[in-house]
Amino acid sequence: MKDFIAGIESFCRDFARRYQDTLTWKWDNRFPAVLTTFETEMEANLQPFLKQHLNAVWDNSNTDDAPDAVLDAISHFGGLMPGQLMFTSEPDRDILLCFAWWPWGNGSTISIRVAAYQKAMSDEDEALFKKKFEEWFGIG
Repeated sequence: MKDFIAGIESFCRDFARRYQDTLTWKWDNRFPAVLTTFETEMEANLQPFLKQHLNAVWDNSNTDDAPDAVLDAISHFGGLMPGQLMFTSEPDRDILLCFAWWPWGNGSTISIRVAAYQKAMSDEDEALFKKKFEEWFGIG
C-alpha cells in the first residue's frame, strides 16, 4: 500500500497544483473520492494531461477485455454511460488510481472524481486514502 501511495502522490499533487486556480475540490462521501466540477471549456486542458499521465482510458465501448480490477472500479462508480470515461493507473493491479470523468446532462458541466479503488479495501485503508487525497487536493 505504501508503494502505491508513494507512486500516486506526485501525480495527484501535480494535477491539483497545475489546476489550483481553476478547480476547487471537496470530499464526496458517496464513492468515497475527491470531487470537482468545471465548465466543458476546461476539457481541452484537462483530458490531455490525464491521458499523458495515466495508463488507460475506459469508456462504454472498450471494457469487454478490461481486467477485473477495472471492471470492479467502473461498477463501484455506477458504470459508464456514453460520454463518461474512467482514467486509471496500471489496469493489471489490484488497486487503481481512478479519475471518473462524468459530463452532466446539461452539456456545460463535467465532474471528476478521484479515488483509489480496491475491491476489498479495509476501513483503515479508506481512511488513509481520504486523509491523503484531502491533503494532496487541498481540502480542509
